[in-house]
Amino acid sequence: MASVLVIMSLVASAIGINSVEIEGVSAVILCAVIALGVQWLSWAPASIRQTERFFDITGGVTYLVIIIFSLWAGSNSEPPSSREWIVSILVIIWSLRLSSFLFLRIHRTGKDGRFDDLKTSPVRFIIPWTLQGLWVFLTMSVVIVINSQSGPAPNLSIWDGIGLSMWLIGFGIEVVADKQKTVFNSKPENKERWIDEGLWARSRHPNYLGEILLWSGIGFFGVSSFEGLEMLAWISPVFIYILLTRISGIPILDERAKAKWGDNPDYQQYRANTPALIPMMRVPRS
Repeated sequence: MASVLVIMSLVASAIGINSVEIEGVSAVILCAVIALGVQWLSWAPASIRQTERFFDITGGVTYLVIIIFSLWAGSNSEPPSSREWIVSILVIIWSLRLSSFLFLRIHRTGKDGRFDDLKTSPVRFIIPWTLQGLWVFLTMSVVIVINSQSGPAPNLSIWDGIGLSMWLIGFGIEVVADKQKTVFNSKPENKERWIDEGLWARSRHPNYLGEILLWSGIGFFGVSSFEGLEMLAWISPVFIYILLTRISGIPILDERAKAKWGDNPDYQQYRANTPALIPMMRVPRS
């Protein structure tokens, strides 16, 4: 937990160099405090009830709280610019969609297996809540800097158009992939099977591809805005990529899949022919 606090404080201090101050404290640092504070306040009742049912919805609420606060903080210097409204609305749309999707999914299944060995101990259970605070703050770093900068914002540029296009593509991929998997899993004949239809026939994790693309798109909104150490806010899409491809996303799901279907020849063929993330172009043979 100490390492999480160190990382957040160092990043917040660096990227908040040009942010407005509230009572002498950088708005970026206050956003980091909010990200952790909301998690810890939610962890207390969740730990007493030993439930993870509200974990994902809490993450979504945290995004909304930080959006509102950062816009308000920035308005103490200048009224919110078009760029600030655009990136804020994009994150609100993404947050409401994903958190509600995950919230409904866990209420259908009844639990999230990741928490089975954690929720019985308050000390262990606070770890995922703290990590969620880190996740929210780092993914939001670009938006936080844009919203809380002091002084007038640069005009919209081609970089913002590129960012919006990437976000739309990524969001579309994520929504379609989640919908396809939900429909697939709802059919009794697909129980205990892996999905290999639709986007999932081209990528084993298309939802993660969409997630990486949309946050990379958000990063492009900072090209015309960032100066000096503010550029460290681009840790956001890098963090998302590393998290999903090297730490908690693809590696964990792939291990679970191999444990369930690793001996199945059909799954072995699917795994061998389907990229983990980025679909490969299939050129028809003449």
